[in-house]
Amino acid sequence: MKLSIGQIYKRLELHDAFGGTRQSGISPSSKEKQILIFSNDNGEAHGYEDGWLKGNQYFSYTGAGQKGDQDIESSRHNGRLLHHQERGDTVRLFTGTKRKGYYTYEANLTVVDYEFFQTHDTEGKNRRAVKFIFERDSSGPASSSNTTTHKQVRATYRKPDTTSRKGLVTSRVGQGYYRQELLNRFNFCCAVTGANKEDLLVASHIVPWSESNDQERLDIDNGILLSPTYDALFDRHLISFSEDGRILVSSKLANELLSQLGVTGEEQIVLHDGMKQYLQRHRDDLQ
Repeated sequence: MKLSIGQIYKRLELHDAFGGTRQSGISPSSKEKQILIFSNDNGEAHGYEDGWLKGNQYFSYTGAGQKGDQDIESSRHNGRLLHHQERGDTVRLFTGTKRKGYYTYEANLTVVDYEFFQTHDTEGKNRRAVKFIFERDSSGPASSSNTTTHKQVRATYRKPDTTSRKGLVTSRVGQGYYRQELLNRFNFCCAVTGANKEDLLVASHIVPWSESNDQERLDIDNGILLSPTYDALFDRHLISFSEDGRILVSSKLANELLSQLGVTGEEQIVLHDGMKQYLQRHRDDLQ
């Protein structure tokens, strides 16, 4: 079946031609190396946040799963979508029309990042969902006849640089990936306080991005998960951590200020061995 961007197709006919799941929004073909993804306004009922980002160059797409938390690797469809470049799969986006069961072939897409976000499921319960960020495949037509009318869900998106994009393919490390790896490593808790409010936790580089080489920028050992106060102090080299994880405090911080900030000077974190080389460099810049 030959497809043309901008044309409308009956979903049942697409599955007759390519196979795949007839109900799920993510439908890997059982006959060819491609994945069909479907998006329509009905997804809002399940907490989905799909749509073109500003400029229509990037598309936000919520992962599979209508009930409960979504996962990225254990979910067959989400994992297949995440690794589509490694597998050689083409991702084809279809968006719903006013006619039930008919979809516009919108664009070919390439995944550039993902992130987790809080939303509701089909039963109205709060849950964590996966949001893929796709870039329009520049090798295809620039746009379809329906692109500009599809809902835009976010004002801006900063395209990952070459290092991040390389990481997405080889190490699955990018802006969203890096944060997720740190959340998993530290069990979704601040390394110092144990605070577990995910949206407040900051995924920081130990050796700053600007001072790291390509490998170091993508190395999870060069990361630490901190609550805002400790992150701000750590980022400004007003605190650091010793070889055994004990907090080190800059002489520039007065005891009164430390007390006001809730820093006792007795804090200690659990270090992963790979973090030690980066913390040694961080300590060299302790104010």
